[in-house]
Amino acid sequence: MEHGRTLEALIDRQDISDLIFAYCDHFDRGEAEDVIGLFAEDAVIDYGPDVPTMTGPAEFGPMIRRGLDEFFAATSHHVSNVTVRFVGPDDATSMCYLYAWHRYREDRPESELWGRYEHRFRRTTSGWRITRLVLKSAGTRAFHRERMHPIGRKPGPI
Repeated sequence: MEHGRTLEALIDRQDISDLIFAYCDHFDRGEAEDVIGLFAEDAVIDYGPDVPTMTGPAEFGPMIRRGLDEFFAATSHHVSNVTVRFVGPDDATSMCYLYAWHRYREDRPESELWGRYEHRFRRTTSGWRITRLVLKSAGTRAFHRERMHPIGRKPGPI
């Protein structure tokens, strides 16, 4: 039987969803080491075209630490519509909707972002870990980056 249709897959789906929720929770609490610990050693983070794509905690760890310690005064991340698809019993992808609010340490307006997280996950000896995170935007208000990856929309009528 295909893994995606087993009882174990239901548990895996929940574990993967909990991993996404943990990323948001630890980020909002300013717990950089806990955020970084959710990723595999070879994980890739792509926060958008204005930020270099980073591979592994040695590359993205300093940015996460600096962001949580020096850039953001507070954040609130809300995810919904989580879909999980299994590529195999130990490999999965997901997409979820995102609303994120940010307050900055420097004098700038609070910002909002509406978009999506697209993930890839791998089961490890420590449980499921994020191997890829891509942030895509449907829209922003006063966000700290000019350009974002779009979520992709079907062209409308002319």
